[in-house]
Amino acid sequence: MQQSTIGAVYSNFLGQAPDWYKKSIIAFLIFNPILFMADPYIAGWALVLEFIFTLAMALKCYPLQPGGLLLIEALFIGMTSPEHMKHEIVVNIEVVLLLVFMVAGIYFMKDMLLFMFTKLLLKLKNKIALSMSFVAASAFLSAFLDALTVVAVIIAVGMGFYSIYHKVASGKDFHSDHDHTSDDHVDHPKRQDLEDFRAFLRNLMMHAAVGTALGGVMTMVGEPQNLIIADKASWNFGEFFVRMSPVTIPVFFAGIATTFALEKLKIFSYGAQLPQVVRDILTAHSHEQEAIRTKQDSAKLWIQGFIGIWLVIGLAGHFAAVGLIGLSIIVLATSLNGIIDEHSIGKAFEEALPFTALLCVFFGVVAVIIDQGLFTPVIDWVLTFEGRSQLVMFYLANGALSMVSDNVFVGSVYITEVAAALEHGHITRDEFDMLAVAINTGTNLPSVATPNGQAAFLFLLTSAIAPLLRLSYGTMVYMALPYTIVLTIVGLAATYFGLGDLTNWLYDMHLIEHHSATLGGEPAAH
Repeated sequence: MQQSTIGAVYSNFLGQAPDWYKKSIIAFLIFNPILFMADPYIAGWALVLEFIFTLAMALKCYPLQPGGLLLIEALFIGMTSPEHMKHEIVVNIEVVLLLVFMVAGIYFMKDMLLFMFTKLLLKLKNKIALSMSFVAASAFLSAFLDALTVVAVIIAVGMGFYSIYHKVASGKDFHSDHDHTSDDHVDHPKRQDLEDFRAFLRNLMMHAAVGTALGGVMTMVGEPQNLIIADKASWNFGEFFVRMSPVTIPVFFAGIATTFALEKLKIFSYGAQLPQVVRDILTAHSHEQEAIRTKQDSAKLWIQGFIGIWLVIGLAGHFAAVGLIGLSIIVLATSLNGIIDEHSIGKAFEEALPFTALLCVFFGVVAVIIDQGLFTPVIDWVLTFEGRSQLVMFYLANGALSMVSDNVFVGSVYITEVAAALEHGHITRDEFDMLAVAINTGTNLPSVATPNGQAAFLFLLTSAIAPLLRLSYGTMVYMALPYTIVLTIVGLAATYFGLGDLTNWLYDMHLIEHHSATLGGEPAAH
């Protein structure tokens, strides 16, 4: 009786996850306290690697459950404290609010977004041009909005395209209820078209995700750590963009060129074409929607369009926290489009809340990283360099650590250390400014290597569309690899060869000013 009870508990543990996965998590939970008693530093790194493992296996089991179990144990054995975890969540409250409200707000704008992107997809038949337009559009939007917001938009669009075709391929009409997570009703002759369509959408998802990194690095509102860096350096929106431009502008064009090369050469799983049968179905759906669209439906599209304009203006003007602007979108979109039922509103939060919980677990892991001083040796080592070598090492160290940890955490830790060095007179204000550029670009560009490097990539990996498109952790790393190599090298070259000279040129053109040797002081004379 006792054995059967234990067997039942084990069967329930992590549900349908593979047996080897369950045993791995149990082994981690047994091993970590023993290792912590022997060497807390090594135990901290073991926890980080185990958490990355849960992210890598996201398609086997959502990372919240195994990652949460590992963190709960870490809190009990003293790797960090609940108060510190709470502090990390509070510090990143804007990211949490963004996920809770902005992603839900995008849900209520999906009709307009699907309408616009369907027109783009059907009219722009050249895959190379379409891919480059996705990268450029994602970069532009991320520069003024936020990378997570843009990825949420792209996910909503991709889900719309996928569900339309999957419904028809399963023998249903456009308006019937359908479970698009199962291929059971898709005939075998259509399976290849479905796989080709998945490959096509995987291409667009990855191009768009990389685009958010290209644009997000440019402005102070593009990524959360950008705001922290801008605040420490006392830069406004314009000065931030100009100071970053010696690195970010060459990197942007290198990213666009990489997109062209990947699609042209059809390497790293890129170059997948939209099957003609899928194009025909999407075209037929578009025509049907136009035929049955009433004045009330058209009014909804117009309202969503105007709300989209408010979204861009509100975020570009930084009138409020991103999440609060998202809340305003929910209120406007639901009230003006007649969505007043609680159940209908609740559906909008289903996509973001699991990831919000996962991100809070991630902030707990960040608290472990801080309390156990996992990055301290790297930070101390980098600060021993001087001149251009120091710029390069800051760029590389931020990039390497951002691939493992959260780039928000890495950026905030490094900019705080550099600000302290400035206050103590170890570096000049001009050196601080260039190091701030190296920190910002380092945390944003090489971090595209892994989904845990950027919140937008992690959100894509753990979203509902990832398993539908077979977009695993390994697939994302593989497809991001050429971008990682190109963006890292171009960013590194611009940092080493061009940052100092171009910054001096910006001084001479009076586009930026020299600052005094301390933060918050008056600009010094030339």
